[in-house]
Amino acid sequence: MFPFLNTLDRNIFNWVNQSLSNRIFDIVMPFITNQNNWFLPIILLILYLLIMGGKRGRIALTILIITLILTDYISAFILKPYFARIRPSHELGDYINILVSKGGKWSMPSNHASNIVALTVILSYFYKKIKMPLYTLAITISFSRVYVGVHYPGDVIIGGLFGYGTAWMLLTFWVILKMRELKRGKTWVWYEKDLPENIN
Repeated sequence: MFPFLNTLDRNIFNWVNQSLSNRIFDIVMPFITNQNNWFLPIILLILYLLIMGGKRGRIALTILIITLILTDYISAFILKPYFARIRPSHELGDYINILVSKGGKWSMPSNHASNIVALTVILSYFYKKIKMPLYTLAITISFSRVYVGVHYPGDVIIGGLFGYGTAWMLLTFWVILKMRELKRGKTWVWYEKDLPENIN
């Protein structure tokens, strides 16, 4: 079973990394996958949530920061050493298109995928109107990791599932806390305009 999945994973990787290779993607995908290019948008997002987002924005930002610390740390320092899967950029470097630096040795799960999916889940929960653009961005960034040659498809799938699960775990905890605080008459957890009837 696992040899079959590994072969399938490699075949899909080769198709994305080589068969889909074109001049436009060779420019766009390295730009998208470079985390340095997201520094300014992230700063603007933080400022918006803090200043313009009101209580909803500050709560969303707090949960987002906690979630990303968890996904990034666990992916990098626990799961990657546990799976010990070598990146295609290290394992197949002479036979594939590597459009960015090779990255660290270990490949699974993709930190990019886990982090961007976690971010997408959290922000989509608080801002449902931007759900589709966020998921489109998450898919594009995850795809870029395969295209530029630093991750197998399985790496981004596992990373995405981990980010998704972690984000919903934190959101579930938040909902439980919110309901408990509302029952106690505490309004700091409520970010809508009108308070629930049972605490008015």
